[in-house]
Amino acid sequence: MTRKILIVDDDQKTRTLLKTYLERNQYQVLLSHNGESFLAELNTYADQLSLVILDVMLPDTDGFALCRIVRRRSNVPIIMLTASSDETDRVVGLELGADDYIAKPYSPRELLARIKAILRRTGADTHAAPRYYRFNGFTLDAVERTVTDSDGQLVPLTGLDFQLLKYFAEHPGDILDRGALCEETRGRDAGPLDRSLDVQISRLRLRLKDDGKQPMLIKTVRGVGYVFAAEVGVSHG
Repeated sequence: MTRKILIVDDDQKTRTLLKTYLERNQYQVLLSHNGESFLAELNTYADQLSLVILDVMLPDTDGFALCRIVRRRSNVPIIMLTASSDETDRVVGLELGADDYIAKPYSPRELLARIKAILRRTGADTHAAPRYYRFNGFTLDAVERTVTDSDGQLVPLTGLDFQLLKYFAEHPGDILDRGALCEETRGRDAGPLDRSLDVQISRLRLRLKDDGKQPMLIKTVRGVGYVFAAEVGVSHG
């Protein structure tokens, strides 16, 4: 079951960034730009939401008022976003029933970590990630953090290599841009002259015996990024 998150923030750039990033991480994202549109979405999807993210400062109301409304209707986890360094905002939000807060500016990676932590803590994360990913004779074990080939032999990978391969296996057939891949493996975007990702991709292809000139697993999409072309089967045990 896809986890659904409702976000209200009056900044369009922020909304777009969060939607793109969270959807890459397998969340369904609903967006609102003010209190009125948020309440309309809440009325429609209240029973389907896994989490709500409320910006404190909005053009027609504030996140505190919306937090009160949500709490009268639902126990859905709430994260408050605040641009204020004043501890009062944070205390008020928590007293009104918010589960966590995050101060601006923040990185999408930090917000994602908070989301995952809250969903684990509250038991709202009912989407259990698979343990095994199987493709082209390889088996990736997400718990043991190992990869074996068709003969059962371990494939020697660094921690970054494993993290990158796991991300590919989680998104087969999706065109993944360089920014998403660098954010996933390094916690930052790649600069225009940063070739470290390409070096890592080449090393990973070598470990998987994926011909660099005509790769069958990790294919280059010129000007965009890469795509994992294998069919992936998953299981929990």
